[in-house]
Amino acid sequence: MAPSKDYYAVLGVASTATAEEIKKQYRRLAKQYHPDANQNDPKSSDRFKSISEAYQVVGDAEKRKQYDEMRRLGAFSGMGGAGGPRARRPSGGARPADPYASAGGSNPRYQDFDIGGIGGLGDLFSSMFGGQGRAGGRTRAPEEGQSIETTLDVPFRTAAAGGKLPIELDVAEDCATCKGSGAAPGATLKVCPECKGRGEVSFGQGGFAVNRPCPLCTGRGHVPTERCGTCNGTGETRTRRKIIVTVPAGSDAGTKIRLKGQGGRGSNGGPPGDLLITLQVADDRFFTREGLDLIAKVPLNIAQATLGTKITMRTLGGTKVNVKIPAGTPSGKRFRVRGQGIEKDGAKGDMLVEASVVVPDKLEGEQEKLFRDFAAAAGLKF
Repeated sequence: MAPSKDYYAVLGVASTATAEEIKKQYRRLAKQYHPDANQNDPKSSDRFKSISEAYQVVGDAEKRKQYDEMRRLGAFSGMGGAGGPRARRPSGGARPADPYASAGGSNPRYQDFDIGGIGGLGDLFSSMFGGQGRAGGRTRAPEEGQSIETTLDVPFRTAAAGGKLPIELDVAEDCATCKGSGAAPGATLKVCPECKGRGEVSFGQGGFAVNRPCPLCTGRGHVPTERCGTCNGTGETRTRRKIIVTVPAGSDAGTKIRLKGQGGRGSNGGPPGDLLITLQVADDRFFTREGLDLIAKVPLNIAQATLGTKITMRTLGGTKVNVKIPAGTPSGKRFRVRGQGIEKDGAKGDMLVEASVVVPDKLEGEQEKLFRDFAAAAGLKF
């Protein structure tokens, strides 16, 4: 069966990502959505399968090469492409007149070409879909664009207190020259001779068939007499888009943010899809988190823990607070500073100051003698 998803979008990487970048992103997502780590979330299993399916294709050099070529030719819904030579007619019979002939186009409709030594595009369709193509289907209605899923690395303090972060995505947009029609300025549109204006062709054999967007008109149902020189007739261009993401206060690792209309380009006039962002929260050098409570480990020497002391420290918001450490404080004991934790949905946690008693690695000469005298006077055995 042909892929119905943009595998790059599933993995949250650009189509120009290196093999190492794809591998790194796959490992991170696989770890996050593995069913063993999400036993209370049944949807994680489907997400894990989608991630694995995508990586099996774009994570393999040869399969990725074939996939990119078909993607470039607009063979998959919503993926667009950069134009280039068109596929030969996948079904038998006489070839219809070339819609570009009257405009003196240089790209013949049924040019044969090889993709990585696997033969023409029709053969590739056959190997992927199980048979030869044939016209079929019906006029395609406007369809919403593909939702794009990605991850965003967020500093610990931004996730806790909230803030704004930029994210850049490789997205498809309507070509600014032809406004998405694929036609050069002054050119006219004709009914696609391949799909007879239906926008779809069906691939398969026997009782099995899969409807796919027509590879000639890429699902629009019409072709221009002259292709747009900017997008080569695809109606879209790919660009890097910068989006500012608002991170809600109290966000934790795995928090999901949906941005409506910031996903893939819709087809046939349909609305764009959504952008789904999963937050990855980085560790902080000082704070950790338990629910809405912040944990701050403070090192104490033996004298401070034994005799007691007072320490001054800063909260997450930068406010200075004094914390009294009583005499005889053991390592691991916590002291609560109320109202200085994470705030979320009207609730606010506390800051827990945890004592961490630090023992010197070695005592020298007089230091060791004095400490032994102290231990003996205190009745400590050693």
